[in-house]
Amino acid sequence: MEVLNKSIIFVGGKGGVGKSTSAAAIAWKLAQQGYRTLLVSTDPAHNVGDIFNQNIGGKTVEISKNLHALEIDPEIETDKYIKGVKENIKGIVHSGMMEEVHRQLDTAKASPGADEAALFDKLISIILEERANFDKLVFDTAPTGHTIRLLTLPELMGVWINGLLEKRKKTNENYSALLNDGEPVEDPIYEVLKTRQERFSKARDILLSEKETGFIFVLNPERLPILETQKAIELLHKYDLHVKTLIINKVLPEEVDGAFFQERKKHERKYTQLITDTFTKQQLIYIPLFSQDIVSKNHLELFSKYF
Repeated sequence: MEVLNKSIIFVGGKGGVGKSTSAAAIAWKLAQQGYRTLLVSTDPAHNVGDIFNQNIGGKTVEISKNLHALEIDPEIETDKYIKGVKENIKGIVHSGMMEEVHRQLDTAKASPGADEAALFDKLISIILEERANFDKLVFDTAPTGHTIRLLTLPELMGVWINGLLEKRKKTNENYSALLNDGEPVEDPIYEVLKTRQERFSKARDILLSEKETGFIFVLNPERLPILETQKAIELLHKYDLHVKTLIINKVLPEEVDGAFFQERKKHERKYTQLITDTFTKQQLIYIPLFSQDIVSKNHLELFSKYF
């Protein structure tokens, strides 16, 4: 699988198609090949710990030789994110207004998109900081819709931050002219925004670098996952994020027993043909339906042989 040559791999797809298992198997294979690998789950329904049969949580833990894992909890990250914003405005906002500002920030914590902004902040930190400690970063991302919003955030927030920086620059120039005989004044908020913009920009460059970053979608040979994957690929393509690998999971074996499974296999062939016709630019990796759940390192070994 060509995508395994990248240093950062995102594994996405509709909930329930085997995304976490695929991400875990990819990370396992890379670790077995001698790469120091970090598997990161950003899916709120964390399954990575279940697959490896151990608690993982919000701190990096060692799973086996060369393999570490981390589960990001959006709620905890949102709390940290809001605390960070409160720290940034300390000493800038008038003390009489602090209580109201804190109240507004605590309200913002529950607003739509707060989790995703915090999650993406954490994701950026991992991409920028952990690359020095690991050869490979594998992200088990949230279901498709969330993934797309996360991956398109740098562009959206880049535009927003640019607008804010321009406004603050003009405001500063006006203050300088009034208060300091035209001498520039230091603006801590401007500095915070500038730093954030630089971090977003760096992360965006890495995400858009086809040399460094690869995207995989996992789907089952069924109508809805095919349609959803097609829409997701088209949307990501608009943002210059190109999905070049698909894992088609839970494919029935060619020889199946019983009338029910033979009928099901006949039905499935229509969808495997549709996948071939629809995704002509992607590498297609087929994984069979196993007789049992993937819940051990031996099972992962078996699963990863198909990559």
